[in-house]
Amino acid sequence: MLRTENIRYSIEGKQILKGINAEFRAGEFSMILGPNGSGKSTFLKVFGGEIHKNEGNVFYGERRISSIKTEELTKYRAVMSQQPELNFPLTVDEVVMMGRYPHFNFSPNKKDETICGEVMKRMNIQSFSDRNYLTLSGGEKQRVQFARVLAQIWERPANGCRYLFLDEPLASLDIKYQQEFLQIAREIASAETVLVAVLHDINLAIQFADKLLMLKDGKVAAFGKPKEVLTPEVIREVFDVSASIINNPVTGDPLVLYN
Repeated sequence: MLRTENIRYSIEGKQILKGINAEFRAGEFSMILGPNGSGKSTFLKVFGGEIHKNEGNVFYGERRISSIKTEELTKYRAVMSQQPELNFPLTVDEVVMMGRYPHFNFSPNKKDETICGEVMKRMNIQSFSDRNYLTLSGGEKQRVQFARVLAQIWERPANGCRYLFLDEPLASLDIKYQQEFLQIAREIASAETVLVAVLHDINLAIQFADKLLMLKDGKVAAFGKPKEVLTPEVIREVFDVSASIINNPVTGDPLVLYN
């Protein structure tokens, strides 16, 4: 479980996060939604361990993140940031192996190589494993980066659970790979993993998310199951747009239609 208590964060006197309390459980796919500037990515950076000068507490299980050494945390917590970029001419398999760096000191062993092979097969990128990463399309790079973070936490820890955080992971992906990406993520979540993603597309989030955290101006506007929290009133409050909600005729889930 991941828990945040009264998270506050300011930059140059401007308060970005204003007392966020949330709880993300293993086995659930949680998504954070909100307009630009609502604090989504900043909040993820706080509970992901990238931002430290915040008020409030972040707990991994019963442990404060401040008490966990970085070397330990990176073995079971992986973060895929917005548009991760590399400027070195590494091959695809070398980029994926970067996910295993927290698990070895000098050179990878057979287990690391096996894990990377399994992940690349799952992401269907083994056909271009020896290509220069810099020559790939934006969508191909995104899939390689996802393989990298999966390789980092592919093994379940002996105690506790894994943590996977994705910040707007669908950039550059076409519809097919968006669906594939989120399906794989949901499978990972079901295996004792706390999975949290920042997303923009409400209907795509409804399709895959177990819980939605809606942010507006650094505050929680709603948090819960999609069917419980999505109302025209909440959508207007958070996104300042008019919308109607109907039942999806195929899945029975809510379907947001913008007026």
